Amino acid sequence: MGAGVPQRWPPLILTVVASVDLTDTRAQAERAAAAWGVELGAPFTLSNYSYVAPAGDDAVVKVPWEGDDESLHEGDALELWGGNGAVRLLRGSGRALLLERARPGDDISGLPDDEATAIAVDVATRLWRPAGAPFRWIGDHVPRWLGNDPSELTPLARDLYASLEIGREWLTHGDFHHHNILRHGDRFVAIDPKPYLGDREYDLFSFLRNPLDYRMVDRERTERRIAAFVAAGLDEHKIRAWTAIRGAYLGLEPDECALVRSWFSS
Repeated sequence: MGAGVPQRWPPLILTVVASVDLTDTRAQAERAAAAWGVELGAPFTLSNYSYVAPAGDDAVVKVPWEGDDESLHEGDALELWGGNGAVRLLRGSGRALLLERARPGDDISGLPDDEATAIAVDVATRLWRPAGAPFRWIGDHVPRWLGNDPSELTPLARDLYASLEIGREWLTHGDFHHHNILRHGDRFVAIDPKPYLGDREYDLFSFLRNPLDYRMVDRERTERRIAAFVAAGLDEHKIRAWTAIRGAYLGLEPDECALVRSWFSS
């Protein structure tokens, strides 16, 4: 659960996610709240990898689980974005974050697909911007991720990865999907980034694979989503390549793999 009140807490992929021990993480959140002079409410119960609790009506305190390496620079990204496309970082101490709370906080998963996609394009193009340190380059991590969790897509993914010239200049969200885009007043903002430097197209896998009740087997819908991001300036081949690469280690079902492989068949 991030800086809003979404109805569900989705993992990046459609599997059951086991919770981790957040005892130490909770203690960090309580210490940070005391130092900032805010009172924590009951934690959001569906947070699997962070301790997240309201701090009054308009803020939340979030501390990621210590083993969640991908969110290491979440606070840095939120500070850089400054509320433009994402919830605003109010204060930070180490990995403890005091965040603006999105209100009313409903996500875009219940909207018509083309409307949700248009909102996602608008939010993403606000988030994607040139950046440098302290953010890490995805090229230093993706080969290891591919090796950790091999799948039927891994040979294709390795070939595609080797063929790409991986960008270094763009800051990506890292977990960009319907349930991480929340209504905030008359606009929409992203929550829960796992920021890395790389290609903007890296972000599209999780959007193409969501919302939670959706499986990436609807070719027409998938093509409409891809076309919307291509119209916003992204490279179509890289969108498809990164979907195959990330799908290889994050997990796709056999019929989803078949759709992805069809993009690259002669």
